[in-house]
Amino acid sequence: MSQNFSICVYCGSRDGANPDYAVATEALGAAIAAEGWRIVYGAGDVGLMGRVARAVQAGGGETFGVIPTHLFQREVGKRDLTSFIVTETMHERKKVMFMNADAIVVLPGGAGSLDEFFEALTWAQLGLHSKPILLLDTAGYWTQLTALLEHVVAQGFAEPTLLGFVQSVPDVPTLIERLRAARSMNRP
Repeated sequence: MSQNFSICVYCGSRDGANPDYAVATEALGAAIAAEGWRIVYGAGDVGLMGRVARAVQAGGGETFGVIPTHLFQREVGKRDLTSFIVTETMHERKKVMFMNADAIVVLPGGAGSLDEFFEALTWAQLGLHSKPILLLDTAGYWTQLTALLEHVVAQGFAEPTLLGFVQSVPDVPTLIERLRAARSMNRP
């Protein structure tokens, strides 16, 4: 664990249909800043990505953004971050984000967020890392995903231990409590 606990946030480059997603995202950003933690995210300034980064910044927190060149205009690369890295590929982006984080938090998002989540989950399943992976289940957004994971196990395509690599939490206060616990367990 680094001195400055870093939370990798995977989330949508859109706000989504439910206003609760934006509210929870901004609350998370404010809470990360209040804890003195750093956010590692996709460096976009649109959708939930932009909201979480701006909330961290408004609270005086550190931001570490990573964006590939081909998404710079589409996701409106946010340059006023504490650290800002431009990569050549999506694979490099995901690697840099993952390697610079102590925990993974997944907010509502689309295919990109799911891709990032499943890669982190697969790596945990293979024993390549032990970083906590938390789904912020705002307004039940991830309910069907957790049901799918249970279905995968029930159908024999994964061991029941798969379910232990992911924690679904209903709200930001619970998420922060889980992150505090994870941090205290992994301090040197």
